[in-house]
Amino acid sequence: RALHELYLCGLSLTLTSELIVAPPSHQIRQSAAVMLRMRVKKHWKKISPDHRERLAVGLLLLSKVVESNPEPFKPHYRQLLQLFGTVLRDLDNPTAMYYSILTLTAMTAYTGTEEMNLMRSLIPTLIIALRHLIKADQDQASEAMEVFDELMESEVSIMVPHITEIVHFCLEVRTRNTTLTDSLRVKALSCIAFLIRLKSKTVLKQKLLNPILQTVFPVLSAAPPPGEEDPEDEENSNEDDTDNESPKHFAAQVIDTMALHMPPEKLFHQLMPLTQACLASDNPYERKAGLMCLAVLAEGCADHIRTKMLSSMLQTVCQSLSDSNQVVRSAGLFALGQFSEHLQPEVSKYCAELMPLLLGYMSALNQAKIGHVTKAFYALENFLENLGSEIEPYLPTLMETMLSALSNAENLKLKELAVSAIGAIANAAKEKLVPYFLPVIESLKGFLTDTRDEMRSLQTQALDTLSVLARTIGKEVFSPLAAECVQLGLNLTNTIDDPDLRRCTYSLFSAVSTVSPDCLNPHLTAITTIMLLSLKSTEGVTEDKTFVLLDDDDDDDEAQGDTILDEEGTDNVDPDIAGFSVENAYIDEKEDTCDALGEIAFNTGVCVCGLAFVSLTMHSVSPSPQFPHEDVLRAAFVAMGQFCRAQHKVWQENPTEADHQALQKLLGVVLPSFLEAVHSERERQVVMGVLEAMNAVLKACQGEALQSPGRLQEISQAIRDVLKKRTVCQDGGGDEADDEEQQYDAMLQEFAGEGIPLLASAVPAETFQPYLNDGFISLPLACAGKLSNQLLPVLVAGVRDSDSEVRNNSVFALGALAQAAGPLVARDYPMMLSLFSNLLSKEQDRRVIDNLCAALCRMIMSNMEGVPLEQVLSMHIHSWDIIPGHCLP
Repeated sequence: RALHELYLCGLSLTLTSELIVAPPSHQIRQSAAVMLRMRVKKHWKKISPDHRERLAVGLLLLSKVVESNPEPFKPHYRQLLQLFGTVLRDLDNPTAMYYSILTLTAMTAYTGTEEMNLMRSLIPTLIIALRHLIKADQDQASEAMEVFDELMESEVSIMVPHITEIVHFCLEVRTRNTTLTDSLRVKALSCIAFLIRLKSKTVLKQKLLNPILQTVFPVLSAAPPPGEEDPEDEENSNEDDTDNESPKHFAAQVIDTMALHMPPEKLFHQLMPLTQACLASDNPYERKAGLMCLAVLAEGCADHIRTKMLSSMLQTVCQSLSDSNQVVRSAGLFALGQFSEHLQPEVSKYCAELMPLLLGYMSALNQAKIGHVTKAFYALENFLENLGSEIEPYLPTLMETMLSALSNAENLKLKELAVSAIGAIANAAKEKLVPYFLPVIESLKGFLTDTRDEMRSLQTQALDTLSVLARTIGKEVFSPLAAECVQLGLNLTNTIDDPDLRRCTYSLFSAVSTVSPDCLNPHLTAITTIMLLSLKSTEGVTEDKTFVLLDDDDDDDEAQGDTILDEEGTDNVDPDIAGFSVENAYIDEKEDTCDALGEIAFNTGVCVCGLAFVSLTMHSVSPSPQFPHEDVLRAAFVAMGQFCRAQHKVWQENPTEADHQALQKLLGVVLPSFLEAVHSERERQVVMGVLEAMNAVLKACQGEALQSPGRLQEISQAIRDVLKKRTVCQDGGGDEADDEEQQYDAMLQEFAGEGIPLLASAVPAETFQPYLNDGFISLPLACAGKLSNQLLPVLVAGVRDSDSEVRNNSVFALGALAQAAGPLVARDYPMMLSLFSNLLSKEQDRRVIDNLCAALCRMIMSNMEGVPLEQVLSMHIHSWDIIPGHCLP
């Protein structure tokens, strides 16, 4: 009010401007801004096109204001886009072009359909402007190129008509000018990878694959400047400090993205000649490039490699491990690690060939560069994780090497790698590791009691490995040490403030609860208190307060101004609406905290689970600006489900009225939160976690979960909505939905469908009957019948495939289709029976025969009249070599 009176008396512009930035009170600054605007809004002069500097300053101001709060400018977007079109054509004013592009970047996420055509028409002009901006200022051009990322993220359809132009522009940045900065080249390669991820079919259709590969391979195979090495090959390099913001890294990322989003046959046809040429080269960096290419193909093209190329590719990788150049050997180790991670279980069949090579590397740990050693351990760990009992012949040599590294190595990084490898060995060897348990434990305890700061990373890994040992070595062996481990963990959390260390400590508590829950009881209050503090903590959260754009009527009447000031003063909108970024370590801490809380609750029972803990957990990790991460939300919902199952177990063991009321109270909070999340949560993976958790609660609690009036109806409706794709997370995909989204939708429906029999078994048949009649069963049946014509040819071809895994899955799917569709596929029974008969006469894989038996059972149960029982049984039963317990339909 005092400010308003000063305004009426003619408060100076200088003082008003100072009030905008100086006072601590947001309300004073906001009111001063309104007054300043009212004083000067009729005095702004139109900038002449000849005044380039003034134009640039005006666009700088516009870019900063729009960037801080783009949404209030929406009514002016069309005018702004027209302005930018004019400015971007003035190629002699690069500064103005730069600020125009920054403003366009800030606006993009908020544009609507009415601006779409205008935005689309700007793309060719934008590309020309960026070419000229590169010549004027590469740093500004690199930042300006982020407009493509924003356009692809928000409105990729704007880009589709211009994909060819955009790709060729990005390729130009790499090939036409050798003086361009790495930052600019990285932006160009990143843009290409983004386009491939979103529009791989268009890239293939426009025949852009070969031009991209011809540009990417020279980047991937380039030698570093004389006297230098690639970052990952340097003497002191390790995974934590290697700079990945290099053109070579992003070139590999382009190929990785191709592997994930393009059909393998089309990709390999053009990619493998380039790769083979690199592998055969005399230049070690070209050989390295060929191996890196094989490595990044492993995840996206796993099925293609497993069935058609695994032996030859593994042979190439194994040969590289004996290369005379360490750069090539390091790349070979990385490729082997990728194969071991993504091509299981087939890679494990080559154990006899690969393990001697890996053990040979382990025998010379102290002589090699740490970056090279890191890749050797990466390959070893990924290979060992899936080796199972086949690790036994190599166990003495492996453990001798690891224990030697723990005792003698001076390099802490090498000790950390050895500790991590022991965890991988434990996962495979399990109880067979018992002879080495005590020396391992003594080393780990020594690391965990060392208070030096430089020990932090090693301590974190030691906790992680200790958790693995608790779960794998056997209850009898680990239980005597359980209480000591809990105390070690508590000491660390009380003395060291580190999110990674805390989350590993929580995982240790969780692991201990699986083998010795009683030893946690004396410390449950302390443990759950620090865990809940981790959930509620805002440590690691960076707040970016937005600029509040003020608006008022164009009327100059002072009384109207008075009204505006009053409205501004009483506005209920939070002035500190904030965007948040959270460091990954703190996200991981919160996720692991939720996982640990749930498991500890389930294993220890009533001492930890209860409504108070659930309420605190829900409050701490509910969707909010502070903690928006989907992994944390998913883990929180899963933990709530475990709390319910734990309380149900407590009630079963001690069936008192108090425990029953506690269970019902808990279910009354958790299940409604599940249902709300199913309907309103936007992230598919979160909803999958919710459905999985709800199914687990229904399976454990049965009818107790449905005691509340209307609960059965609500859960049934939620399942139906998912099956019919009516939830928020399933909305908006349409024709533009990518393969990953479609896969997630299918998984969502699978989780929802699994809830139907759980509901049916939880209540009397007459109670559930109305929901059957209401379309629960007719929906999947109708879907199966509708899809049978499309599925049958694919599955029949799969039964005839040369790969046993494909045959196995296809036989299973045919049986499942017969069961689901029933009479709708009865006409195809003769063909299916003939197909199975031919397969049985020559099939050698017992898994396929097992699933064939189950498929016939499903056909009989679904439509007995369609199967000639006597003929089928007399012809086939003597050939069935059934694996016990594996042929149930």
